[in-house]
Amino acid sequence: MDFVWRRFVNRLCCSSIRAPPRLTRQLHVGQRASLIKTFCSHDLELFAALTGDTNPVHLDPAYASTTSFGKPIVHGVLINGLISAVLGTKMPGPGCIFLSQEIRFPAPLYVGEEVLAEAKVRQIKMLFAFITVTCSVKDKVVMEGEVMVRMPVGQQQKD
Repeated sequence: MDFVWRRFVNRLCCSSIRAPPRLTRQLHVGQRASLIKTFCSHDLELFAALTGDTNPVHLDPAYASTTSFGKPIVHGVLINGLISAVLGTKMPGPGCIFLSQEIRFPAPLYVGEEVLAEAKVRQIKMLFAFITVTCSVKDKVVMEGEVMVRMPVGQQQKD
């Protein structure tokens, strides 16, 4: 019995002083991810119904034609949602937490335009990734900025 007890105590003590296994960081500076989406008027109607943002510049072609845009534009939050999709599904991926953002909308995104949402890792500090984001239609940038995310647990390792 003494042997069994010593073995148990040794295992307990030895395991308590072992260093935790290093986690492999899958994210690196310069890494990129993207997706492509085309919003239709039905997407804008669904978003308006869900959020209550029924601004006619997004939904009413007659009204939008009287504005400087000339036709309905996609909600900025919908465009930004593409970045959330890139971050949450591709890079860093499932489990990342969107903490902050600074974004600008230098040009409108019109219904029916194919938009490319891109993210590029600019910096990694401990648990956090600072990611440059852009959404563009050909050479026209419709959204740009930077976000900070907390990386998924499996990627949270100090360098």
